[in-house]
Amino acid sequence: MARSSRCCSPAAVLGWTAAGVLLWSTVVERRLFTIRRHDIPILPEGAAPIRVLQLSDLHLAPWQTNKMNWVRSLAELKPDLVVLTGDLMGHVGARPSLLHTLEAFTGIPTLFVHGSNDYYGPRLKNPLKYLREPSRLATREQDIDNAQLTAGMTALGFTDLNNSATSLEVRGTKLHFFGLNDPHIKLDDGDAMRAAIASAEITDPDPSAPRIGVVHAPYQSALGELLDEGADLILAGHTHGGQVRVPGVGALTSNSDLPTNQARGLSVWYDAHRAAYLNVSAGLGNSIYAPVRFACRPEASLITLTSPTA
Repeated sequence: MARSSRCCSPAAVLGWTAAGVLLWSTVVERRLFTIRRHDIPILPEGAAPIRVLQLSDLHLAPWQTNKMNWVRSLAELKPDLVVLTGDLMGHVGARPSLLHTLEAFTGIPTLFVHGSNDYYGPRLKNPLKYLREPSRLATREQDIDNAQLTAGMTALGFTDLNNSATSLEVRGTKLHFFGLNDPHIKLDDGDAMRAAIASAEITDPDPSAPRIGVVHAPYQSALGELLDEGADLILAGHTHGGQVRVPGVGALTSNSDLPTNQARGLSVWYDAHRAAYLNVSAGLGNSIYAPVRFACRPEASLITLTSPTA
């Protein structure tokens, strides 16, 4: 008696494969939090290494206790510095949960900029439009109290770098920081940032003092502003690493005008005159309306700043 081959037909195989990919990307991979590590040689000769924990795009919702606990556990890495690159909120009611999560880093020098989702709660969007063009927000009423979020973060002792600047001494090395609010929703203000740089007196004649720029969305114009101020390293998020990556191809979108081959990880951003290391974190979350990650695990970045000869 001939056996039926329907179970092994191309259509069946394709169907089972699609179901497996869907299950993996929506149930498994988006919960596989990982740490991406980089060494970046920007410190002066003989300086002690500095460990920087970059957290981005948590898109936190109040019920996401596994994510909260994992982020809190990162304090055990004992970073010397924490940089938060925006889109920490993922639900209009997430602020208490977020502040509880970030409380684990109290006492560690921590700096932050905001992303669009720190002003606006998530909404259902057409994913095909997301692939075609950056998802800039249309005019809509702000539904997240960003002022209260900022106040809560500064109450933890964190430094607000939105269109601002500061200097810190970390492990005996002076570091200059400057940041922009989110260019994705056109809140970046280079003039305000430059005024803050002048006010903070961080235009240091010592060329060995590293300069670090911070922004949520890595639009080329914003990267250029940070490069113009002499950034040696730029930290950004926003892209989710593409969120869905095709093996052998990479990200299909950066949700900005950043080239897709730089949508995740460490690269170099340069113009005709200057260059800086650029780390774009793929982030730890996703919109609650797009709960998917494929070939792009949610991540935190642990960056060790070193001297070139270390």
